[in-house]
Parts: sequence; C-alpha cells; structure tokens
Amino acid sequence: MDPDTVAKAFVEHYYRTFDANRAGLANLYQEGSMLTFEGQKIQGSQNIVAKLTSLPFQQCQHNITTVDCQPSGAGGMLVFVSGTLQLAGEQHALKFSQGSFYVLNDIFRLNYA
Repeated sequence: MDPDTVAKAFVEHYYRTFDANRAGLANLYQEGSMLTFEGQKIQGSQNIVAKLTSLPFQQCQHNITTVDCQPSGAGGMLVFVSGTLQLAGEQHALKFSQGSFYVLNDIFRLNYA
C-alpha cells in the first residue's frame, strides 16, 4: 500500500478521534510512546491520554492543511501534519504542527503568528 495513503488515513482517524473522544486515542500509543507537548515530555499511553484529556478545552476541530510522510528504516513511517485548531467559542483558529513516528514519538506545537 502507498505510504501517503496510509499516512492520510491514519491522520484522518487520529484527529477525528481527538476531536470526538480524546480518551479513544489510548490504543494508538504504547507504553514506550513519548509525547512532547509544548516542551513537556510525557511517556506512556496512560500518561499521554491523561495529558490530552486534561487540556483546558472540551471541544475542538482540527483542519488539516498538509500531511507529509516518509517511510522509516525501522518499517514504520514518519508523519508530519500541519493545520489549524478551532476551539469552541474562539473566533480565531490556532495554527499547529505535529510529527510522529507511528505514535512512538509525537511532538505537538502551537504555531503562534
């Protein structure tokens, strides 16, 4: 299967789940997974989901602008995503970028203009 097709399907699933039910992301992370969220390093599926579900907003909508994918030497994929994050009740969307390697390592950063 084409790596770009797999990456785009994964990204759709990940952000649809994030927007609807962040706790549902638990099965996409492993105990060895690490999330760096705005500089804070969080390791393990339960800890990552605890961080994501404790964010100070309940509703959001990700709008994906780009999905870049590269096959890795370890049989996985490196996926980098950029787009906007619209929070409920907010007039302006936030720009974000996120890159991961089969959600073993995940880095999230808001891009303030």
